[in-house]
Amino acid sequence: MSPKFSGRTVRRTVAAAATAALLVPLAACGSDDDSDGKKDEGGKDVSLTVLAASSLTDVFATAEKAYEKEHPGTRITVSAAGSQELAAQVKQGAPADVLVTADTKTMDGLKGETGEPTVIAKNRLVIATREGNPEKVRELKDLADSKLKVVLADDTVPVGRYSKQVLDKQGVSVKPVSKEANVRSVLSKVELGEADAGIVYKTDAATAPDKVDAVEIPDAQNAVASYPAATLKGSKNSEAAAAFVKWLSTPEAQKMLRDAGFQKP
Repeated sequence: MSPKFSGRTVRRTVAAAATAALLVPLAACGSDDDSDGKKDEGGKDVSLTVLAASSLTDVFATAEKAYEKEHPGTRITVSAAGSQELAAQVKQGAPADVLVTADTKTMDGLKGETGEPTVIAKNRLVIATREGNPEKVRELKDLADSKLKVVLADDTVPVGRYSKQVLDKQGVSVKPVSKEANVRSVLSKVELGEADAGIVYKTDAATAPDKVDAVEIPDAQNAVASYPAATLKGSKNSEAAAAFVKWLSTPEAQKMLRDAGFQKP
C-alpha cells in the first residue's frame, strides 16, 4: 500500500532537502579553509628561500625556527654559501626570495636584481689556529712564517678580500697552502689539522671553541664586514620576503645576532 503524505508533510520534506543541498557546498568550503589553517596574502602557506653568506649558517638556523614559530604559515629554507656563489646564483635566475651577503660590494653589484638593502650586522676577523695554538701564533706577522701552513679564503670571497686588506695593510706576505671558496671551508681546514692557521670571521671561530683557538686582531689592524639583506625582485612572495628582511632588524633577531657574536649594524 502506497504511503500517503499530507500537503504539509510534502512541503517540510522539500524544504529540508533544499536546506541540505545548500549546506553541502558551504560545508565543503568550510572544510577547505580549516584544512589550510594558515593566514597569509594568498590563503596558502608561503615558502621563502633565503640565500645567506656561509658565516650566517648557524645563527640563521636559529632565526629560521624563531621566525616560523612567530609567523605560522611561512616556511624558511636557508641556502648558505660564499657571497660570490650566491651572487652567481642570483644572476643565473635561481629561484629565491631574500639575499644576505657578507659585504656591501657583492650586494651593490646586484642592484638590478634586489630591493633596497639594509645592513643587519657587522663582523670582524680573527686568526683561527688549531686547538691550543701549538704554533704559538700571536699576530698577523706570524702568518708570514714559511714553516706555517696557512689557509685563506679566495680573493673573490668577502672574507678573502678582507684578509688581503688587513695583511697588505701590515705588509705581511703570506703564501697559503690553499685558497677556499668560503669562510667555513677555511675553518674546516684548521679544525681538521690540514692547516696551522687561517683568517676567519670572529663568529665562525666561535662555532668551534673545542676545535680551534681564536687569536684576536687589534681593531686598528682589522677590517669591518657589513652584512646587507635585501629582497630579490624575482621573488614570487615579495610581501613575505620584505617582511622577513624587516624582521631581521627587530630586537628579537638582533639579539640572536649579538648572541652569535655579530656586532650592531
